Amino acid sequence: MTLQPEPVRTPRLTLLPLAVHHAEEMAGVLGAPALYGFIGGAPPTPQALHARYERLVAGSPEPGVSWCNWVVRLRDGGSLVGTVQATVDGREAAEVAWIVGARWQGRGIAVEAARGLVGWLGAQGVRTLVAHIHPDHAASAAVATAVGLAPTDEWHDGEVRWRLRAPSGPVPPDVGLRRDY
Repeated sequence: MTLQPEPVRTPRLTLLPLAVHHAEEMAGVLGAPALYGFIGGAPPTPQALHARYERLVAGSPEPGVSWCNWVVRLRDGGSLVGTVQATVDGREAAEVAWIVGARWQGRGIAVEAARGLVGWLGAQGVRTLVAHIHPDHAASAAVATAVGLAPTDEWHDGEVRWRLRAPSGPVPPDVGLRRDY
């Protein structure tokens, strides 16, 4: 059985299931070339994001694999500020990722959004989380640490594999809570 993303609320954010109509606003959020220093690529055009979001919203062609994607919206200002995503294999394991627009970095938004994602996945019964982080990307490593992931000695495409294996039961929503991010 596949998972379908649902809205997730945190103190300052709402994670909204990705929709194609988010493409134009997200192109602005993701428009700073500096965002691609560790992950590669270049800022996407609205048209490229529209096509990508159509594919993501359609879902994974692999049976039993769920593509769960959210845009991150500020609750007070209402603007979109980033995305979080999880590729869930069955309900056992998920690969997770996050990105926050350059304009909103340094405010703890990535940690809060990732915490919301981790909590939602835990409530769905997902027990193992994996993230791939460039070894020089200190900010992303800090987010991973803050939500309970730890680096392993495994590498994938030049990135370190980080992992969280949750105990049985849902992942607490405050796992790895740090207020200095």
